[in-house]
Amino acid sequence: MLAAELARQPDHPWAARLEPLARAFAGRFRAWLPRATYPVRAGTHASSAFALALAAPFAAAADPALLRLLRGTALAWYGADADCQAWEPSGEDFLSPALIEAECMRRLLPAAEFASWLDRFLPRLAAGEPAALFEPALVSDRTDGRIVHLDGLNLSRAWCWRALARGWAPEDPRRARAEAAARRHLASSLPHLAGHYMGEHWLASFALLALDE
Repeated sequence: MLAAELARQPDHPWAARLEPLARAFAGRFRAWLPRATYPVRAGTHASSAFALALAAPFAAAADPALLRLLRGTALAWYGADADCQAWEPSGEDFLSPALIEAECMRRLLPAAEFASWLDRFLPRLAAGEPAALFEPALVSDRTDGRIVHLDGLNLSRAWCWRALARGWAPEDPRRARAEAAARRHLASSLPHLAGHYMGEHWLASFALLALDE
């Protein structure tokens, strides 16, 4: 993902320097994904959907074969998912397993195909369900390295809601609900980026996703 960002600024001195590392990562994806029968559906570092979503911009810009592999893998892992119940949050999530899966598929599928998949995966969004996805997580102790993950969850949910909202027409009721959910999640955690090392050494990166993606 960093390489994809730098590629948008070709005169940046790090653009060429980072490309060999990005190609090495791409090679590891190509070696590993065909052996990964099942995704890791976690809300933490091991999330398979998060990995594919972050790799997608580089693949789309610089590696068509990798993009095909990412897309095929996402369909194999998530293509049949339907009527997501969203049993979350877990106590140390910094990603929503449901919304990061949706964001992964949004990045990798053609728009019409993604729209059909999302209708199956989260069929009751217009009614505000699953309700858990629309309510920010409570962060009871920001000095606890695990509990403060939930600030990251709120910020990453805001990122996903904003990204999803852009795909719906202004009159679509899902758009208004998604935009409102993004605002609530941001308001819950954006004021808490600093104050204790347990959160402040990483939350800013999630805030950037939420605000700038």
